[in-house]
Amino acid sequence: MLETIQNILGFGVGDFTIGGILNAIIILVVCILVMRILNSVVGKMLDRSKHLDKTICGFIKTAAKILLWILTVIIVCDSLGISTTSLVALLSVVTLALSLSVQNIMSNLFSGITLLITKPFGVGDYVDISGKSGTVKSVGLFYTVLDTVDNTVVSIPNADATAASVLNYSREPKRRVDFKFTASYDSETEDVKAAIMEAINSDERILRDPEPFVRLSGYNASDIEYTVRVWVESANYWDVNFNMYEKVRETFKSHGVQMAYNQLDVHMK
Repeated sequence: MLETIQNILGFGVGDFTIGGILNAIIILVVCILVMRILNSVVGKMLDRSKHLDKTICGFIKTAAKILLWILTVIIVCDSLGISTTSLVALLSVVTLALSLSVQNIMSNLFSGITLLITKPFGVGDYVDISGKSGTVKSVGLFYTVLDTVDNTVVSIPNADATAASVLNYSREPKRRVDFKFTASYDSETEDVKAAIMEAINSDERILRDPEPFVRLSGYNASDIEYTVRVWVESANYWDVNFNMYEKVRETFKSHGVQMAYNQLDVHMK
């Protein structure tokens, strides 16, 4: 009986025998069970992580599954007597060929991972990337998507986002709003400053700490320049910016301050 079983297991074609195939099937089943356990452990660890983005977690899970399947194929092939050296060499060549053909895609992929790890900006932040400004809609593995103020969607390759200087206007809770106002030489400095301070005090969104700054800053050909700096909550930046321009025009008029314009005085002798 034992001899009959041995003969059956030894039967095969070429280098493949029934016994070898059964052994490979058992190894495959064991590898699949081990893969499930490892994938479950990795998944739970990533789900508990508070520092990794969900997109990165999904990428790591997928990469782990692919790697485990490659190892399983190599182990099963080795149990069947197939030369794994040739298989590994083939996989290396295929990987190299794929990496060269999708070089830009891979560059965006790893740049996306870099952005998700370093987090120079997040969803909801108002940023400027390579001269393109907007609110971050999503940060994917390949593209960063912005919503502009005129409701245009801009998709920026992650490789460009990591290589460019990024201005994040939402990271800090406060922003400084800078203005340049000009007035006629005929208007008294204290009257101009009082008119500007009245415009500032009329807007409750302007913070009093840090204290608003209003100073004469330059003498131009046809006017005197005043520099104004106020601090606001980041979300109120644009509303305060436009409101100040409108309000200063009103307070200049009420204080008798003349708004300057380019002019040329000619004196005849």
